[in-house]
Amino acid sequence: MSKNVVAERYGLALYQLAKEQNQVNKWEEEVRVVRKSVKDNPDLITLLSSPNLTIQQKKNVAKEVFANLSPSIVNTIMLLIDRNRQNHIVDVASSFIEYANQDHGVAEATVYSVRALTASETEAISATFAAKVGRRSLNIENIVDSDLLGGIKVSIGNRIFDGSLRGQLDRLARTLTT
Repeated sequence: MSKNVVAERYGLALYQLAKEQNQVNKWEEEVRVVRKSVKDNPDLITLLSSPNLTIQQKKNVAKEVFANLSPSIVNTIMLLIDRNRQNHIVDVASSFIEYANQDHGVAEATVYSVRALTASETEAISATFAAKVGRRSLNIENIVDSDLLGGIKVSIGNRIFDGSLRGQLDRLARTLTT
């Protein structure tokens, strides 16, 4: 779990509400949209944090941006704005996703590779590494990184499995220099 206590509380509350209403899967997709939107547009948080706007103006901006989402998710964002905690939107979304993943036996993973992975490669990586972290499957984000030279590097939470050629060369260099 993240170390942001505020985000944990809001994320857990939103997750519990989603569970009560049997909306966890739908809300998880929407929360991922919120997280991606805010991460991809850092100016949105800057705007929502601006002292030049009233709270109502900030809420109107957020309502416009997130108009297509479930009312409970929008209301959570409004509550964060009311309490001047709009900087925590991404962390709250991440916390919600972590609770949903725990419930479903899924983990978030980032896979760095020299080229984009195929669907079958993604499934194979998910099956192999999910077992190593005690989960049923992985939600994989593939990042193409030509610096690896070959192989893959898998990051799951705070664990990194480095099977890249670059990683092997770096380990070899450290061994030879010590």
